[in-house]
Amino acid sequence: MQKQQLLYKGKAKSVYETDNADYLILHFRDDTSAFNGERVEQLARKGQVNNKFNAYIMQKLSEAGVETHFEEQLSHNEVLVKRMDMIPVECVVRNYAAGSLVRRLGLEEGEKLTPPTYELFYKDDALGDPMVNESQSVTFGWATQAQLDEMRRLTTQVNDVLSEMFDSAGMILVDFKLEFGVFKDRIVLGDEFSPDGCRIWDKETKKKLDKDRFRQSLGDVIEAYEEVANRLGIPLD
Repeated sequence: MQKQQLLYKGKAKSVYETDNADYLILHFRDDTSAFNGERVEQLARKGQVNNKFNAYIMQKLSEAGVETHFEEQLSHNEVLVKRMDMIPVECVVRNYAAGSLVRRLGLEEGEKLTPPTYELFYKDDALGDPMVNESQSVTFGWATQAQLDEMRRLTTQVNDVLSEMFDSAGMILVDFKLEFGVFKDRIVLGDEFSPDGCRIWDKETKKKLDKDRFRQSLGDVIEAYEEVANRLGIPLD
């Protein structure tokens, strides 16, 4: 598969076309951003860690019956993926109260949510990715009801699989976001799953092991990502 011209440059990944119209190459950069791109820094090893972390998780989800866009890890920083029509609605699961949910509803951080909450956000940087509902998503043509139903089913399945995986490694999967796309008329999990897009705490100490270390200037961001990977048995070399 030959890498061709740059198609899109996001906050942390660059997307390249290939000589096969059905596939793209994602390049994981060391860029790290927060607060809708207001703060951006370079963190050494971040692209490599997230690429390998994501490859491991995507393969585990595939084994559990969740179809993903992941095809093949090409190098330390690059991965081959299916080319999809992305649905501009992000799915968020919250198993414990944290982040914006705490601020919006006045909850105590760390409160266990039973059952977990499920939220949708419209992917638009200019608008700050506002929260939306299924009715709005259908009305404005972002997704069909059938697609939304499948996205929710898959998101619930992902939560079941990964919550158990993290729990077995002595960690809590606090919350996470997922993005989906359409590939040959099928709803497929896209984007990435890494500590950039979820919250992970140590089960005993509640130490934060995710991007909140960057948002809250706690330091040792990549070291925390590597700790999570090591606990899960993800090879980073």
